[in-house]
Amino acid sequence: MSDNDEEMPVPFLDLACAFRANEKAWLSRIREIGASGCFILGQEVAAFEREFARYMGIKHAVAVASGTDALVLGLRALGIGPGDEVITTPYSFFASSEAISMVGAIPVFADIDRNSFTIDPHRITEKIGARTRAILPVHIFGHACDMAAILKIARAHGLVVIEDCAQAFGAKSNGEYVGALGDCGCFSFYPTKVLGCYGDGGMLTSNDDGIQEHVRRLRNHGMVASYMHAEFGCNSRLDEIQAAALRLKLQCINDDINARRKIAAQYARLLSGLELAIPQSPDAESHVYGVYTIRLKNRDAVRRSLAERRISTAVYYPLGLHLQEVYRGLGYATGSMPVCERMTAENLSLPIYPGMPQRHIERVCNALNGAVQ
Repeated sequence: MSDNDEEMPVPFLDLACAFRANEKAWLSRIREIGASGCFILGQEVAAFEREFARYMGIKHAVAVASGTDALVLGLRALGIGPGDEVITTPYSFFASSEAISMVGAIPVFADIDRNSFTIDPHRITEKIGARTRAILPVHIFGHACDMAAILKIARAHGLVVIEDCAQAFGAKSNGEYVGALGDCGCFSFYPTKVLGCYGDGGMLTSNDDGIQEHVRRLRNHGMVASYMHAEFGCNSRLDEIQAAALRLKLQCINDDINARRKIAAQYARLLSGLELAIPQSPDAESHVYGVYTIRLKNRDAVRRSLAERRISTAVYYPLGLHLQEVYRGLGYATGSMPVCERMTAENLSLPIYPGMPQRHIERVCNALNGAVQ
């Protein structure tokens, strides 16, 4: 590594890297789409839905405008509404619980597992009450939840399961892709995701004919025939240009996931022996490392040290959902989710993306070796 390499910044992500790999093919598809005159819910979207479902080994995939919309429409299609309780994790992006609130239901938070950052099935059981209708597990940072345990609980109590797969496309639980295990799976194609587009986009997956039919209706204003509306829906339609980008990326997604796993393996090797905890995975397929998150006691000091060396990091997440101002009325107090609250104080996410230069991986690790005490 040269002195000049040491002076170069290490970005947290380089989204332009993936764009350059697909630029020629994508621009060609844009020209074809423009010439066709069809920009919304056309052949590209339909083809992407088929290819996505085939990849996942699931019956239905319904493209929508965002991952948040997928969650909201999935909840609605499963009949979740005002007064219902949905058990979920306090350790996720706000959309996971926001979607529950948006349909009028009440999020009930259950603490997480300290090694996986995912919802702890033992804590789920403690939260089940008379109004509980659903469980919404989040496959966080690319790590699959313990779906076997969650589904067992759901079946025992007659609950539906909505998987939030926004951060974990391609991860597996017990040999099956996340999003193909619960009643429905909800994906985000925000540009930073494992499978990301060049704007917003989302997908809902299900093996249930009724759920997919309902979501297709809801995403287009509740329309059942041209200008005929059976219910109130919304405008949540994926456009042709984003679908074209996603189809191109889906073709090489396994290569991208393998690249993430190789970087994670290098991090694990180069960071061994330091006073920090690296991501844990029960098997090779359960984690796709959408985000590479470590835990360490002196997180803020270490982050400042890395920033001084022009190495970008992120904190996902600084405050549990149960302590957010908007949920103050639910009555959660500091200390009510002890594992989550400890993780919010200790987590630090390191740069990881397909195409990340070897010299950047080494710089991150060398800087951590000097900063962790």
